[in-house]
Amino acid sequence: MIELIKQQLTKSMSDEEKLNRCRELVQLLCLKILDEHKFFDHLAFTGGTALRVVFGMRRFSEDLDFSLAKKEGYSFSRMNDDVLKALALAGLKAESKPKAEKTVHSTMLKFPGVLKEIGLSSLGSRKLSVKLEVDTNPPRGGHVQNRIIQRVYAFNVAHFDLSSMFAAKLHACFYRTYVKGRDYYDFIWYMGNKVKPNFTLLNNAIAQTQGQNPAIDEGTFREFLLKGIEKIDFKAAQKDVERFLEDKSELRLFDTKLIRSSIESVY
Repeated sequence: MIELIKQQLTKSMSDEEKLNRCRELVQLLCLKILDEHKFFDHLAFTGGTALRVVFGMRRFSEDLDFSLAKKEGYSFSRMNDDVLKALALAGLKAESKPKAEKTVHSTMLKFPGVLKEIGLSSLGSRKLSVKLEVDTNPPRGGHVQNRIIQRVYAFNVAHFDLSSMFAAKLHACFYRTYVKGRDYYDFIWYMGNKVKPNFTLLNNAIAQTQGQNPAIDEGTFREFLLKGIEKIDFKAAQKDVERFLEDKSELRLFDTKLIRSSIESVY
């Protein structure tokens, strides 16, 4: 695996891009492992990494996020163990401390020595990391699809469709307790592609965390978006997302007036 990573990196890449591409190769391997061990019988891939891997969005990501679609037979402990064993067989020894006590099951896979081996760190103690998260109580209404992916490896993923992924992202954009610039980059991507959200999932997600269903529909969606962006510090969002962008010039799109105008045009 280390040799494969080295083959994908070029001298012209910045260290930042090399780190992003190295992490992405490990993410792709993890997805392949999950497919081979049939965990996509239970999970729906979602979030920013899914948007990039499945739909080609032009930003890198850190986490692998999943929603639990079928509880029967699901075991996060088994999933963690299977992933660790398969990674080791591929030459990647990973550290993991899985947490499955709360609604969101998670683990941070840490890979000691990888960054040193590929020349990104002189310190063997600096670790590459990839976070896996499974929401075991997702809001109802998400639509799951399957797609074969050909990205270094060939594998199948079960994933939310675009409208469901957009609904989940909107909930993150406007109800997360902190500013995460990657959310708003993704929002701009969805808007640029004129995606409409899964309103059932969106309303259920808001009701789950806020205690009240806002009954958003096509007639009130524009107002919901315009009101939501008024609260966003897009300068802070720019700083968060910059290191994940393939094209830094896209930071210019983080402009309240431009986003407001685009919302009014698209929706």
